[in-house]
Amino acid sequence: MVHELKTWSKYFNLVKSGEKPFELRKNDRGFLAGHELLLCEYNPETQTFTGQTLRRKISYLLSGTDAEQFGLKPGYCIMGLKEVE
Repeated sequence: MVHELKTWSKYFNLVKSGEKPFELRKNDRGFLAGHELLLCEYNPETQTFTGQTLRRKISYLLSGTDAEQFGLKPGYCIMGLKEVE
């Protein structure tokens, strides 16, 4: 399964450089470890997509009551990312 996600330029570039190997998102798409993310760079100032994309695999998913005990709002998750081989 591949999830296409709008990603603001600031965060897109941090994922691209490897400084941000995770995503914090509302889990309204049924994310699971092993799924892939297609991150589409979006400029919020111009409200346009830049055309750049990154593909990452979800290597770890923190969600549900496990995530809530660490302060995440219900329905949100943190996904560990790795590059797609």
